[in-house]
Amino acid sequence: MTVQPDPEFDRAIAVTSTSEGRYAGELSGGFVVGGGVNGGYVLAVLGAAVRQAAGEHPDPFSVSAHYLSASRPGRCEVAVEPLRTGRGTSTYSATLSQDGQARVTALATYGDLGRLSDDVRTTAEPPVLPPREECIANDTAPPGMEIPLLGRSEMLVSPDFRRPSGRGEVAAWFRLREGREPDPLALLFAVDALPPATFDLGFYGWAPTVSLAVHVRARPAAGWLRLRHATRNVAGGWFEEDAEVWDSAGRLVAQARQLALMPRG
Repeated sequence: MTVQPDPEFDRAIAVTSTSEGRYAGELSGGFVVGGGVNGGYVLAVLGAAVRQAAGEHPDPFSVSAHYLSASRPGRCEVAVEPLRTGRGTSTYSATLSQDGQARVTALATYGDLGRLSDDVRTTAEPPVLPPREECIANDTAPPGMEIPLLGRSEMLVSPDFRRPSGRGEVAAWFRLREGREPDPLALLFAVDALPPATFDLGFYGWAPTVSLAVHVRARPAAGWLRLRHATRNVAGGWFEEDAEVWDSAGRLVAQARQLALMPRG
């Protein structure tokens, strides 16, 4: 008898239906960064609930979320309401709450990426990274910070990663642990998995997400992903960050933009 793997990520995003449109889950303390749980991981939990509600439309195409308060490790509930059910896509509103307080609210359009062409065309250029054997593991936090999130994935960065270039860009090879291959729900996490792009400007610390919009273009091929986060504007204590996720086949499979507060550390 072959024992199937039970990756930590799947356990961490699992939700159970409690009544029509209501799902219960447990936010893992392993995804904490700074003063709360990582926003991309929380979005993946919310996305897992929408997937259950969506039935024949299992994949996120577009998710736009607003973060109302910092999520904490522990029990959560996701309320999902269908807004439109179509042949190709369906749209839902979803709100993740803890102790009766809304943490994240989102609009999500789901479909079946398996019905689409695997051909992804773009004028964007993938991030330039050294071969993995020349990179170093980004598994240690800056002095004075504890980041359990760093232990949830394998992240390989250029040896000069901790020397800010001033360009406002960070990039890395990335994959989940325990042999867990990427899929569309993992992409919701991946777009927020790197350190904030402000690290490359010399600003370190937790950068709370205020809004995050994700577009998934294709189911990713198995293997390592390449991630890039970049910012072009810092103003009034806020910054925007654009994220790209490239799969092992060299395709741009997900994009995101978020608005976040500048690190306080």
